[in-house]
Amino acid sequence: MNRVTLFLKRLLTPVTILLVPHSRTKPVSIRLPVLAIASSVCLFLLGASVVVAMSLRAVEHQRMKERLSYLSSQFHDMKGTMLSLRKAERDFRTLFSVKSKTTVLESADPADTGSLDMEMLREQIEASMRSVTDIRTYIAEQKDLYLSTPAGWPVSGHISSRYGSRLHPVLEERRFHTGVDISVPTGNPVKTTANGIVSFAGWAENSGIVVVIEHGRGFSTAYAHNQKALVTVGQRVVRGDPVALSGSTGISTGPHVHYEIWKNGRHTDPAGFLARR
Repeated sequence: MNRVTLFLKRLLTPVTILLVPHSRTKPVSIRLPVLAIASSVCLFLLGASVVVAMSLRAVEHQRMKERLSYLSSQFHDMKGTMLSLRKAERDFRTLFSVKSKTTVLESADPADTGSLDMEMLREQIEASMRSVTDIRTYIAEQKDLYLSTPAGWPVSGHISSRYGSRLHPVLEERRFHTGVDISVPTGNPVKTTANGIVSFAGWAENSGIVVVIEHGRGFSTAYAHNQKALVTVGQRVVRGDPVALSGSTGISTGPHVHYEIWKNGRHTDPAGFLARR
């Protein structure tokens, strides 16, 4: 009993709080029991926790509201997205003359402003995306084929000897000429006509300094009688890169570039490829 009385007495013990202003006014003292101060602190902490909880709920409510607004806008934009996909597919198909694999999008009515059939829209989007993927694959394949196919002239000059059977100018006997000879002054840059990787760069009997490039898709090109090779085996090159300097090495009657094109292991007439650019 004495302990309880002592405890209550301590709670009711007054505490003086002295407020001292920085001005010339007199200090103000406030006498409060310990119980009142403890109660005030507890109420303050409780109020602060309630305010924090309400603030978190308000933030969460705002996030949910924004999310709902976003989803609503997505639903309203889906028809616009479908129309755009249809137009893009139609343009691609027209450009590359590829027939469409699906007629789902053609049956969609752009003027329909009724309720959204989410399952139908999902199926249409998936079908359209598959179609767009096919188009992108087709474009990538065509681009790779274009970059791998020799096109244009390796040097600027004139053809002094064409592809086919001819009387060899040095050996004076009839032989098949497997490329074209392009007359050009010594020291002119010889440029590759397609993207590829250098498979040979060095001296070859009769042909002098030769550069051979593998382009993929079955194509390879050779540039012979050069004064100097500018590339090394394994080096990657792109169309238009200098790979050698023109010259008259090997069995040659003057400075020129002997240019060959091979397709699937067989030499072919470069004349048609020279005109492609």
